Amino acid sequence: MSTNTIIWIIVGCALVTWFPRIIPFIFVRNVKLPDILLKWLSFIPICILSALVVENLLNTDQSFVSLDWPVFAAFIPTLIVAIWTKSLSTTVVVGVISMAAIRYLL
Repeated sequence: MSTNTIIWIIVGCALVTWFPRIIPFIFVRNVKLPDILLKWLSFIPICILSALVVENLLNTDQSFVSLDWPVFAAFIPTLIVAIWTKSLSTTVVVGVISMAAIRYLL
């Protein structure tokens, strides 16, 4: 593959990723949304984050669902730091360090 082709592929991927994220903002920037819709939209980030966390906490490799103990062990200090500091960057750093330490020790 030539360099020119690779550049066009990267540009195309960027546009395909960018457009679906920007177009909704363009359509609703001048529209006054109802309060009930705004309240519903405010819950979306916490729902997505909760779904990601629960998905990683559960181990579904066997025929039954079990708790993934190393992930759970990293989740506890991460959750405590998240509640205590309310800082996303601090929470992420603690989570990464916790999981790295657990994987190193196990």
